[in-house]
Amino acid sequence: MLQSVDTGERSLEAYRGVAPDDTLAQVRIEAERLRGARVLHINATPYGGGVSELLRSTVPLLNDLGLIADWRIISGDEAFFEATKAMHNGLQGEPAGLTHGQRETYLANARRNAQQLEERYDFIFVHDPQPAAVLPFHGKGEARWIWRCHIDTSEPEPGVWAFLRDLLGDYDAVIYTMSEFVAPDLPVARVQIVSPAIDPLSPKNMELPDTTSREVLEWVGVHPERPLITQVSRFDPWKDPLGVIAAYRLVREDVPNLQLVLAGSMALDDPEGWRVYREISAEAADDPKIRLLTNLTGVGNVEVNALQRLSDVVVQKSLREGFGLVVSEALWKRTPVVAGRAGGIPLQMADGVGGALVQTVEQCATEIAALLKDPERARELAEQGQRRIRDHFLTPRLVLDELCLMSALVEGVPRPATDASDATARDPVCGMAITDPDAPSLTYNGKRYAFCSRACEARFADRPERFVAVSQPVV
Repeated sequence: MLQSVDTGERSLEAYRGVAPDDTLAQVRIEAERLRGARVLHINATPYGGGVSELLRSTVPLLNDLGLIADWRIISGDEAFFEATKAMHNGLQGEPAGLTHGQRETYLANARRNAQQLEERYDFIFVHDPQPAAVLPFHGKGEARWIWRCHIDTSEPEPGVWAFLRDLLGDYDAVIYTMSEFVAPDLPVARVQIVSPAIDPLSPKNMELPDTTSREVLEWVGVHPERPLITQVSRFDPWKDPLGVIAAYRLVREDVPNLQLVLAGSMALDDPEGWRVYREISAEAADDPKIRLLTNLTGVGNVEVNALQRLSDVVVQKSLREGFGLVVSEALWKRTPVVAGRAGGIPLQMADGVGGALVQTVEQCATEIAALLKDPERARELAEQGQRRIRDHFLTPRLVLDELCLMSALVEGVPRPATDASDATARDPVCGMAITDPDAPSLTYNGKRYAFCSRACEARFADRPERFVAVSQPVV
């Protein structure tokens, strides 16, 4: 039997006054259609990554709504996770690819995990490449299988993609974070675009008194009264932690008391994290104003909450990114962000809200310095960002998206996804549910399309045929 992950309890009603009322109402309508359905989520680790954070919130909510939801994790040896990390990097374009031995290791572990999936479910969500091969070794049975890809596979290393593609053909649907992330020649007809979300009630995002936050910062060795910038992410080359240090050093020339915190989680399925951690440690060794913090040294959700809340600027200098929910986390706490123009980050900061998007170390340093020098502008940008996060990037909206997809799979036809008069309209660019009747919209080929932002509207207007094809999959 695959290892089960215990979750706490969560009530949809607890989000009343936090998430938009229209979203909560639509969640209940969709959940009632699926009452009693058995749902399984499978991933590789119970902690240390964005997927595990999503499941810790969404699984108990599904149970509260009358579905029967479980969360289970696959197992594997060190060689397996080395192989899946190589696969992860290859899918994001790294040219190294997979060795024959890594492919054999991956398939052998997948076969063992498939044999341990004994229970019957109506819907099975499989997250990312690590457990993707469970389906072909297990067989579909009567379940609807959904592969949820959280990374950008638009330009994969050809050999890695060919290997994974052969394992995906029996899936009923694939979920991507953004339409731009969809892999070439995907062998699954139904593609749903669903952005992830943060849980505003979780320990990482719930309100903290200012005095508590200050005490937490002092506990981890940070001076609350001195300027502070923070990056929270896995220790991963794609997050460019060395670039963050370089930008910090440029800013420090004008702000000598500036502090930098690099806080990261060490995850079971990420052996590369230790190598990057050692590189960062060596680079920061001679600077006492750089703090390197991990979950293995007692820095968890509450500490991250306090750091994001009291930082003058949060940095997320990603070079490649699946989505980068730490941006939403910081903006939810009304902290301005300087972030890489990568993955789903521009979607979270659409229409210029929240802070600044950058590409180079020098741009990153310039924007950090500008926000430090103009706290009133920084505060205004952050407050605009928080409003956008409330409307589009909180857990109830994510649950709504998943419920709508499950209903569509039962019905066997695409749900009406783009009519702006529909309470469950979806932005055809980013896939987010649109419940605001005053949302931006336009008409194309006689149909009306609603958008979460002017930025998505402009992207659709530039190439509408691309986004209609993704948002209205063939059955």
